Amino acid sequence: MGTDAPATRASRREWIGLAVLALPTLLVSVDISVLFLALPHLAADLGASNTQLLWITDIYAFMIAGFLVAMGTLGDRIGRRRILVIGGAVFGLASVLAAYSTTPEMLIGARALLGVAGATLAPSALALVTTMFTDPKQRGLAIGVFMSCFMGGGALGPVVGGFMLEYFWWGSVFLLAVPIMLLLVVAGPLLLPESRNPDAGSIDLLSVVMALGSILPVIYSLKELATGNTSPLVFASLLLGAVVTTLFIRRQRKLETPLVDLTLFTNTIFRSALLVMLLGSIVMSGMMMLFAMYLQMVVGLSPLQAGLWTVIPAVATVVGAMLAPAAAQRVSPGIVIAGGLLVSACGFLLMTQIGPLGGLAVTLAGIAVGSIGAGAFASLGTDLALGAAPPDRAGSAASLSETGGELGVALGIATLGTLGAAIYSSQLVIPAGVSSEAGEASRESIANATVEAAALPGQLAVDLMENAREAFSTGLGVTAATAVVLYLLLAVLAFVTLRRTPPTGSVVVEETPEAGSTEDGAEEPTLSAEPEPEQSKG
Repeated sequence: MGTDAPATRASRREWIGLAVLALPTLLVSVDISVLFLALPHLAADLGASNTQLLWITDIYAFMIAGFLVAMGTLGDRIGRRRILVIGGAVFGLASVLAAYSTTPEMLIGARALLGVAGATLAPSALALVTTMFTDPKQRGLAIGVFMSCFMGGGALGPVVGGFMLEYFWWGSVFLLAVPIMLLLVVAGPLLLPESRNPDAGSIDLLSVVMALGSILPVIYSLKELATGNTSPLVFASLLLGAVVTTLFIRRQRKLETPLVDLTLFTNTIFRSALLVMLLGSIVMSGMMMLFAMYLQMVVGLSPLQAGLWTVIPAVATVVGAMLAPAAAQRVSPGIVIAGGLLVSACGFLLMTQIGPLGGLAVTLAGIAVGSIGAGAFASLGTDLALGAAPPDRAGSAASLSETGGELGVALGIATLGTLGAAIYSSQLVIPAGVSSEAGEASRESIANATVEAAALPGQLAVDLMENAREAFSTGLGVTAATAVVLYLLLAVLAFVTLRRTPPTGSVVVEETPEAGSTEDGAEEPTLSAEPEPEQSKG
């Protein structure tokens, strides 16, 4: 939103503050994927069942997605720095609890508490970034750094997990959070400004419950459908989520101080940026999951080796997130986003050429190129969405942006992950001599095929694993082709809806009667280009 006074350039204090904000954000993202490699150790040490292992993994993302909107709005009301520091302290304590869990139920509870605390960190930190960096060019760069940490953390999770498991016990992956959160609690009040909505009303607790009821059942249903569970309970949960979402939207329209400000969606830029980020995250998360599985199950790398290879797409994401804001200072951010999506589509197109047994170089190059475009739309899309929101609703806008990303991760695993699994199952050829029980188990996943092959004699085991690797590679190639189509469509969407946004640094938003009105009579902000105010030297 524009202001009457020229934007103030950030000082060294703000940039140091950005580092304080970026570290816990990186950690929250790392925690989503850091357990992937630790699950076998957890199962052996705690005696966790397969169902319990799924809950240990998923409850964290469930709680983050469910509480993001509520925590972002809470930060608008009680202060974003305050809730950030409180959340950091709780996250550190919950990490200790998780590290020393003695039962699966204790670890599930600790992971749930970590998710609630994590939901306070991302939207509050992102809202504070927009408060600290008012100069549009600096804000674009700062958000690029922030989103690099957020997106790169998921890719670095397996690296961190693989390294820690190589030398320490599984609980060590949680203790990494303690010194980082201690730094946040100590340095946050010294380096970060406090900001809140001075006109915020009380929080509607029923809306908080309804927000959880609208998100959690949907994510649960999608994850169950991804595993092939088509029971009535799954569809009933999906229906429940849809009904509660409808009731939630109706309630927000009636409240004087809603939990979610639905008027934000009347702004075309905000709406389109969120849609691009949601759909883009779906594709990227699904492809990254299949890539991680490919490294271990097809190429045969150890967890640590596989984790190290994921550094390449993580670095590519950072490159895209940092180059995009600079490019957006010269041409429209919408055009840069569309161009980045086209670059990603080229990367995924390369992955469709993967060979059954020797495609590591092709796959690695493809996922790296694909990650560059993902970094671009994440940083610029977030900047556009937050820039289109009023300053007093920065927490709500940031939480909606983060919620889109979290939902994208869940939906990507549920949709593209399911597609890859379905292709694998249909393409797997069971060698003659393998029992029907072992064959059916092998069709469920390539991980099961590995287990079954270990119990088979020499050549039969080799044949089963070669067929499984070929089937998985085929599934990865088909999924990559689907990703190409989706990113091409997203590029068109970004170009059509966002191409008229002026380059960063030449935008102010004015509330004018000529801007047109929304359905309920509210005026929609418009964008106009103005000469950039001269910056002071020094």
